[in-house]
Amino acid sequence: MAKILVVDDQLGVRRLLFETFREDKHLVEMAANGEEALQLLKTFEPDLILMDMKMPGMNGIETLAQIRSVDQEVGVIMMTAYGDAQNMEQAKELGILYYIGKPFDLFELRERVGGVLKTT
Repeated sequence: MAKILVVDDQLGVRRLLFETFREDKHLVEMAANGEEALQLLKTFEPDLILMDMKMPGMNGIETLAQIRSVDQEVGVIMMTAYGDAQNMEQAKELGILYYIGKPFDLFELRERVGGVLKTT
């Protein structure tokens, strides 16, 4: 059982991923934005973070930079509907594991998460 933090400003996406990974017997917490994610990073201590790139307030890159200042090791998978090359490059420099495009294939995401969690 792993701890997964889902960070997305869309409630529907958060709920879908929450339910999916709870079914897979993981502990799951949700954050609607970067500020909530940073608070949960300290108290929940996730093994993996699934994070949207485009959020109000702090975007995914800004949130990821803050996460890295606190935790260099936590795995991060970025989700985005916007394949902005500059943002992708920044995210890679900050050590993300994968990029998943939105809308995502839930089975593919589950496989990707399963693979990541087996190696941690």
